Amino acid sequence: MTTSIPHPLTNPITEDDIANYLVNSPDFFERHAELLATIRLTSPHSHRTVSLQERQAEMLREKIKGLEHRIMDMIRHGNENAILSDKLLHWARGLCLANDLLELPDQIVKEIQAQFSVPQVGVKVWDVAPEFENTEFAQGVSDDAKLFASSLSEPFCGVNAGFEAVSWLPAPQAAASLAILPLRVGQLKGVTPAFGLLVLASPDEQRFNSTMGTDFLVHVAELASAALSRLR
Repeated sequence: MTTSIPHPLTNPITEDDIANYLVNSPDFFERHAELLATIRLTSPHSHRTVSLQERQAEMLREKIKGLEHRIMDMIRHGNENAILSDKLLHWARGLCLANDLLELPDQIVKEIQAQFSVPQVGVKVWDVAPEFENTEFAQGVSDDAKLFASSLSEPFCGVNAGFEAVSWLPAPQAAASLAILPLRVGQLKGVTPAFGLLVLASPDEQRFNSTMGTDFLVHVAELASAALSRLR
């Protein structure tokens, strides 16, 4: 199919007319193959005039470079995920081997800080067995904080808005962003009331933000919940 170009005297030819004609006339350059060798374009890199073939080669190199960057990003993310998985496995192994239940909450705090480079970590549990009722980790939690914990179906991530859990940290004033993880028996997203809260804090406002994915934090919460459920 070919498209006729309007007569220049009655209807001036526009660039769109030319482009439309060429698109609908794929055999044009077959009939005028000599034109391909004479077409000159401006290179966006050197701003010099280059041939059509050279410009096409530049565009192809740009596409290849873009694909290379995407592949490198995929490899980098894959390596980062593998490192996190190894750290999570190492941490889970330590929790399984822990025998001193009185030291277990403090062990969780220290290992999260060390394994995942979290500046501050705090934890509280309630409804514990009688032998743990007088421990520091089982005291100082209001009913409002317990209700808040049970209302969370997934980790909360965002700026420090004066949550009670921040007061459990060694340096509350340095907590700019938070990840608050409910602890409950079973799946984190279940309806079972929470029996504790794990709070992670950073002085970086963007470390824990409302747009970040929470899959990894869910795994942390579920492992901590499984370990700390032995205190009940």
